[in-house]
Amino acid sequence: MEHPIRIMVPAVALLVGGVSAAGCAAPEPLPEITQGARPTAAAASTATPAPKATAGTAAVAAGKPLGGPGTACALPVSFALAEKWEPEAIEDPENPEFVALTRQGPATVRCEVDAKPAGHVGYLRVWTTRGEGPARAGLEAFVKAEKGSSAVVYRETKAGALPATEVTYTVHNDVMEETKEERAFAVATPQGTVIVHLGGLDTAEHRAMLPAYELARTTLKLG
Repeated sequence: MEHPIRIMVPAVALLVGGVSAAGCAAPEPLPEITQGARPTAAAASTATPAPKATAGTAAVAAGKPLGGPGTACALPVSFALAEKWEPEAIEDPENPEFVALTRQGPATVRCEVDAKPAGHVGYLRVWTTRGEGPARAGLEAFVKAEKGSSAVVYRETKAGALPATEVTYTVHNDVMEETKEERAFAVATPQGTVIVHLGGLDTAEHRAMLPAYELARTTLKLG
């Protein structure tokens, strides 16, 4: 928001003029002070605009790859991780004793990437669904299964060179009494749908981690 510039010089000049008038019969006239002209629209358009800070557009250094042979998690896809983010495979995700933690709708979590070593509080998690079918269908079922989800918006995009569906939505946490942003993208593979999801402690942390999410999306490939 622009703040008006307060011109103090005329007020000071009038004060000085009043003192001079009281001490002298014929004071010298004060010089006329006028406010400078405002820049015209044409002149303003030639100035370089300040860059707009947009969440998810900041550069992030690429670290180790994930998903390929010899990486921390065996996945149907691979992509680059942001530097210092630490991946770990989920042990025994099919165990029915842990289904409440490892399943969301049709998806099973296979890998989680911890952002704490990079200074953030949150995870990038990779989920898979079995069987063939449109990636969007699997993603929609995934989001519907998350308690408290709302403000859901889907869009068609790309993950690397692959067609993908992306979703942004909010989740209300009754314990924390707050609503936070989340997002995910999904791609279809011969082994089923892969969903890459970014949460975060709160909306501020979520937005701070978006560059790592975008790195994963833009570098993703099969195998």
